[in-house]
Amino acid sequence: MSIIEVKNLTKIYKTGDVELHALDGVSFKIERGEFVCVMGPSGSGKSTTMNILGCLDVPTSGHYELDGLNVKNQSKAELADIRNRKLGFVFQGFNLLPKIDAVENVELPLLYRGVASSERRKAAVKALERVGLGQRLHHRPSQMSGGQQQRVAIARAIVGEAPIILADEPTGNLDTKTTVEIMNIFTELHDQGITVILVTHEPEIATWSERVLRFRDGKLISDEAAPSKGELDTEARPQ
Repeated sequence: MSIIEVKNLTKIYKTGDVELHALDGVSFKIERGEFVCVMGPSGSGKSTTMNILGCLDVPTSGHYELDGLNVKNQSKAELADIRNRKLGFVFQGFNLLPKIDAVENVELPLLYRGVASSERRKAAVKALERVGLGQRLHHRPSQMSGGQQQRVAIARAIVGEAPIILADEPTGNLDTKTTVEIMNIFTELHDQGITVILVTHEPEIATWSERVLRFRDGKLISDEAAPSKGELDTEARPQ
């Protein structure tokens, strides 16, 4: 069953008399529990697509259905509620609040949802333990490595049991070893039934997924099974 379905999405930005077609007739489905990578050069439309999928922007035309709900006619308040309940966000820059500790950062989505303090704390601790930070509950971001901060961000994304994670270049600021650790976490979450949609520029990251959507000039130019690590190695060898 599709958890995301988009049909003929267009997004046009206007500057004076100039129109920029950021998306031009994009259609695809993502099934519940899939792990999908979104790839493409700068200006290809992938970020615009992710913003629409995340209910942070609306298309100029086209249809977007999220977990059975037509997003088009939702109010700003309804879209905020959809983001809180259906979507977990992970960003390249972590986006943690610097003056509060890991638990308090992870609690934030539940705070906005109006969950009681004791329940928030219990859920936040559980989420941090799921990503291997049970010993860093009361550390602030400045007291943690980049990899640990990204783990906090992932815990924040899953604390509300959202069925979908949208991750925008989540390993872009991390070294190779830490990248592997973070991608292992995404793989584990996918194995637990969460739908993972991840933007990346790196072919090696795409090998962790099941499927790759490639964008160029506002169009979806390919929708294929993800390459294996072995296929990438073969492509990289000189002939």
